[in-house]
Amino acid sequence: MRARSVAIVSVACVCIGVGIWSLGSFDYWDRTSRSAQVLPSPAATAEVAEVAVTASARKSFDDLLRQYGSVPLADAHNHDASDFRYLDMPSMWKKDAVDRVILFGDVSESSAIRTDAYAWKAYTDSPDFFVPYFSGFDLHDPSSLQVVRENLEQGYFGLGEIAAASYNSPVVSKVEWKAKDPMDGFLPQIYDLCAEFQAPILLHMDPPNGFVIDKLEEALSAHPKTIFIFGHANAYNSPENIKRLLEKHDNIYMDFFAGFTVFNLESANRIEDFLPVIRQFPDKFMLSTDSGYGLASEEAAIEAMYRVLDAIGDPALIKKVAYDNLDAIIRNEPATQTQKEAVQKQDAARDVAKLTKLEAGKLLWGK
Repeated sequence: MRARSVAIVSVACVCIGVGIWSLGSFDYWDRTSRSAQVLPSPAATAEVAEVAVTASARKSFDDLLRQYGSVPLADAHNHDASDFRYLDMPSMWKKDAVDRVILFGDVSESSAIRTDAYAWKAYTDSPDFFVPYFSGFDLHDPSSLQVVRENLEQGYFGLGEIAAASYNSPVVSKVEWKAKDPMDGFLPQIYDLCAEFQAPILLHMDPPNGFVIDKLEEALSAHPKTIFIFGHANAYNSPENIKRLLEKHDNIYMDFFAGFTVFNLESANRIEDFLPVIRQFPDKFMLSTDSGYGLASEEAAIEAMYRVLDAIGDPALIKKVAYDNLDAIIRNEPATQTQKEAVQKQDAARDVAKLTKLEAGKLLWGK
């Protein structure tokens, strides 16, 4: 009887052990499955946001708007030209005190030709608010050089979002015109065109390490007069990696996708982790929504930008990160010959020698 009891206990222990192992295995596969995703579902993001809010008595979004709404705020990375989504956004942007939007649509694929045109239409309708970028060209085709030159000459302010490398993103890794790395195809010549027009290029690069970043550094060194913007640089990236790039290269800026760090389950860092490098390089950071990709809403991404400003604390640095760093790049772009000629057709007496692209656009399209 005793032997039978021992046997029963042993079997029970084995069963319990198998059960625990099974649960652990399910948890392991669940965790590894989640880590393979680039961004969680909106429902998951909303859940973590709610938990975060409940866990601490922090300021409400309304509190943040009251405190920082008078500070100029620019969204440095927005895809709302896709499907004319920007037409549904003005009331939200006004309510949330957004003052400028870098607008484009699809990324490095043929459909981007159409959404580039939408971004241009938004700009000509509201040149004080929208700043159009474009990405509708095949960077492996020599015709891309003509497209880039013509678009910049027309008055687009920059290139983006350009898929300079993507191996993990469930969306960008599949686009037809993506590069293998930031020196692939005609990208080197495109960088030279950006330098000629003093226009920035916003790059998507994943993963943000390994040979992809080695090639980025090659591009940064070979094209020191080109302004590079590292798209959503904080996504799946560490403050240390960002710091290393900024210490070595003066021509790179960081697009900080606030919503990823504030609300995304996959973020390994908090806002506070990035503050030392933001303070060390106060002129190199700008905020963005990425149109709320992977979040519960685009408004959640705007809220996250305000939470970054609140974490920064210092009024002078807040102003730089919220608006001035990006504004300095845009204001430095000279008007093109095409723009100057168009302005002089309207007003032959106007001196256009020192006209900027921003000024030309407002003269040509301002209401």
